[in-house]
Amino acid sequence: MVDFNKDAKDLLEYIGGSDNISAVSHCATRMRFVLKDPTAANVKKIEDIPAVKGTFTQAGQFQVIIGNEVPQFYNEFAKVSGKEGVSKDEAKAAAKQNQNVVQRAMAVLAEIFTPLIPAIVVGGLILGFRNVLEGINFANGTIVSNSQFWTGVNDFLWLIGEAIFHFLPVGITWSITKKMGTTQILGIVLGITLVSPQLLNAYGVAGATEIPFWDFGAFTINKIGYQAQVIPAMLAGFVLAYLEIWLRKWVPQYISMIVVPLLALVPTVIIAHTVLGPIGWTIGQWVSEVVYAGLTGDFRWLFGLFFGTLYSPLVITGLHHMSNAIDLQLIADFGGTNLWPMIALSNIAQGSAVLAIIFLHRGNEKEEQVSIPAAISCYLGVTEPAMFGINIKYIYPFVAAMIGSGIAGLVATTFNVMANSIGVGGIPGFLSIQTDSMAMFFVCMAIAIVVPFLLTIVFEKKQLFVPKGEVEDAPVIQTQK
Repeated sequence: MVDFNKDAKDLLEYIGGSDNISAVSHCATRMRFVLKDPTAANVKKIEDIPAVKGTFTQAGQFQVIIGNEVPQFYNEFAKVSGKEGVSKDEAKAAAKQNQNVVQRAMAVLAEIFTPLIPAIVVGGLILGFRNVLEGINFANGTIVSNSQFWTGVNDFLWLIGEAIFHFLPVGITWSITKKMGTTQILGIVLGITLVSPQLLNAYGVAGATEIPFWDFGAFTINKIGYQAQVIPAMLAGFVLAYLEIWLRKWVPQYISMIVVPLLALVPTVIIAHTVLGPIGWTIGQWVSEVVYAGLTGDFRWLFGLFFGTLYSPLVITGLHHMSNAIDLQLIADFGGTNLWPMIALSNIAQGSAVLAIIFLHRGNEKEEQVSIPAAISCYLGVTEPAMFGINIKYIYPFVAAMIGSGIAGLVATTFNVMANSIGVGGIPGFLSIQTDSMAMFFVCMAIAIVVPFLLTIVFEKKQLFVPKGEVEDAPVIQTQK
């Protein structure tokens, strides 16, 4: 077993000592610090510690990449620092002191949608597979038209697909109550009231000749469902959570079990169907129509170029989390999303830039402990290790990835590449692409792989976008010059 005592002591010193630590925790590969004064941390000295594979700051937390041995390192750090660890949720709460209003809003949005992503990814893969079964014409027709077995499989898979996308508001309202620390079953019930079979399905509203309603004599309320709608569910979920929090402050404990759920849920359902639902639906349509117009209009190539280029910087700020809500709204309104393919291409581009660094710096064993896993992670849809551990550190691979992603985004929007849903945001992303867009998506993938790889090599050789002292300090590079 590796002795981390010295490395832990060095990290404590270079991070500004115990007095500079508000909270510390760890995840699978990283130490997570909330620092009272982030500027007191000596990043260069920290990254020179043998056990440290890189650092980055995100969502108000200073994160130190250790690798798979982070539990052992964390235990040693706790001994030398005298700091008791906190949970990741407590660390996030403490980190808010280092965030501005926009960052806090994006962090909340991320915490709402992150628990839903596994289900959404599965749903996207299922829709993609069903698209192959019923959408591709072979010599004798589609697969389902020639096989009763695959017809049954296709119908059965829709059971899961419908549960994920049509009943998405249930997941959103549950996730909000979970994030806010309120009663989760109330969030689930609220979500069900938005998609109940008693209501006119949201997909049938446009073609309905008559909309059912509840008749209260003096007034009526339309029985309209909000299947697959994101913003109405978010608005209702937050109203429920804040109403419950407010009620618990005023209702005596001995009757709170009865009074709080009743007075939180019933008014929220009424407000959801009279005010929040219609307003949220309208806002959602506006957002999706504006984005869709940008993605499909005469200047869609320009939109694709800018979004593809700037998506990676958005990840750094945390603003990229808003794309999940936009993607889901596009899917609900237009049956697919042409925004998500560019996200998958951006991830691939970042991974390809790291791949070039692996090639250029081959033999640098310490760096390879970060770069090789980071490249694999990128190609499977997780870019943060690559961006913060390698690409932003050197800058020029990050620029190369942005350029490659921008060109791929330009091509993707020019040819209107469309995905069924959010999927695995890297090379496996093609599984979520609609069949008629598949060939062009592969072309875009090739661009996102080749362009960043070649540009990274060119930038290093020509010393373009290279911070002074970075490349020169790499011993392997010096032997190549």
